[in-house]
Amino acid sequence: MMGTIQGALFLFMFRYVFGGAIDSRGALSYVDFLVPGFLVTVILWTGMGAASGVAEDSSSGVYDRLRSLPIPRSAVMFGRSLADGALVGWGILVTTIIGFLIGFRAQGSIGGVVAGFLLMLVAGYAFTWVFITLGLIAGNAQAAQGMSMLVIPFSFISNANVPVSSMPGWMQPFAANQPVSVIINAVRSLMHGGTDVVGIGHSTGYWVVLSLIWCAGIFVVFSALATARFSKLQ
Repeated sequence: MMGTIQGALFLFMFRYVFGGAIDSRGALSYVDFLVPGFLVTVILWTGMGAASGVAEDSSSGVYDRLRSLPIPRSAVMFGRSLADGALVGWGILVTTIIGFLIGFRAQGSIGGVVAGFLLMLVAGYAFTWVFITLGLIAGNAQAAQGMSMLVIPFSFISNANVPVSSMPGWMQPFAANQPVSVIINAVRSLMHGGTDVVGIGHSTGYWVVLSLIWCAGIFVVFSALATARFSKLQ
């Protein structure tokens, strides 16, 4: 819940405080540029709660009781990931409603918008494993919250709020190619009807496929790490 509230506050701030001073450098108005990117970053803001929740369950002995049951240990983590993924989806839905209230309008087809939301749900589930892993490593909720902050630079050093071309030259390669920016390019292109409208290179299909590759890689790596860490907990 706190992640959703934080995301909403940042959305209002960028829309009404900074929006007039930021040039989206394309055919889109700033609010239409901002909201699809911001929806992707909500994955990070909402996902931070997963790390604290996992750490709290671990320190309170919840997982000790679950490990005593005759179920695969991986099932515990996958169940947790589905629950946290649903919370991420709720955060995206709430932020979408706020986005429409502040003037966002998708220029693409209904199918493209739906595909954009589906891609965000896939990305949200993949990133949930990152936060679950951090929560298991941290050991307590306070440490987990601090470790989760390591992911936040991916939100700000991205094309979510401003075009990458407006950033310092040394920062642009990372900002343009890190997974959050790649997913944002795909979601913007889907919601607004193509890369020409958004003002980026390549095709929509290219960004969608690249996003799915990133999501698959994140899922494989961090689900394995989380499951292994959970198995070693005493």
